[in-house]
Amino acid sequence: MKEEEIRPAKIFDEYLSLAQKDTDTYFSSAERIKENCPACGSNGHLAFVKYNFTYESCPNCNTLFVNPRPVAEAFFKYYKESLSSKYWATTFYKETAQARREKIWKPKAKLIFDKLASYNALDFTIVDIGGGYGLFAEEMREITKQPLIVIEPSPYLAEVCRKKSLFVIEKFLEEIQLNDLPIKPKVFLSFELFEHLHNPSKFLTQLNLLMLPGDLFIFTTLSSAGLDIQILWENSKSVMPPHHLNFFNPKSVEILLSQKGFESIEITTPGKLDIDILCNNQSDIKDRFWSNLISSADDKEKALWQETLSESGRSSHMMIICRKK
Repeated sequence: MKEEEIRPAKIFDEYLSLAQKDTDTYFSSAERIKENCPACGSNGHLAFVKYNFTYESCPNCNTLFVNPRPVAEAFFKYYKESLSSKYWATTFYKETAQARREKIWKPKAKLIFDKLASYNALDFTIVDIGGGYGLFAEEMREITKQPLIVIEPSPYLAEVCRKKSLFVIEKFLEEIQLNDLPIKPKVFLSFELFEHLHNPSKFLTQLNLLMLPGDLFIFTTLSSAGLDIQILWENSKSVMPPHHLNFFNPKSVEILLSQKGFESIEITTPGKLDIDILCNNQSDIKDRFWSNLISSADDKEKALWQETLSESGRSSHMMIICRKK
């Protein structure tokens, strides 16, 4: 997989440009609250400032997080009204839908189906939190031949999902009530959402309340220990406020989950793009070893490095499978 296939530079850069402007519109005057590490509660140390958002790194568990953080109301308004959110929901998703379907969502649906089979959970009701354009839900429905539930707070994306005959709850998870969901075993899925959460602890508390003992939660998120994020740091396009606020890692996400009543089953980093991302951002690589490797390695060597990163827990794409205790 190549980064250009799933987020073409021209479209992605336009999205980032709009998002940067939106940081002034929605957050310049917003109240900000100082907090400790969202994983272990330690005091963070200044990492860098980007677009007037301060990122701190936890000296105990290496979580990277925005602190102080604008209040939740500013984010709710941003995600429902901003130009960049609308651009993501319309232009970006529309232009990349087919490539993302083939490169990401079909393989992801097959992977999730196999995981559910291995945990005897194929008859669980699937709840896709932050279903976006509905591509994964469509693919999962095709494999399982069963209806599923999409939770999607964006009015633009919720409407797209409804047009695909998907059952949509147009709310943030924090607004979901028990009677919104069926009372039967469920598996909650969340892809590339956790890094956006204003309050991961509150999100997990709410999710736990909606789950039965033994229900599964499977999610992917960005890892602060991932190679491309560690190398590019503040120049990483993945570290982009106001979207990405939390960068946990295999160690810190397990700490948080345990605190919130979840048992971690699998924590892996099956990423495929770290090396390609570095290749696309060579001018921002300051480390001499990686600069030399990226500029001189052939495709075979790059593939070997990517495989090593994925298997050793050092890719920036992290996947977690846990269950309610």
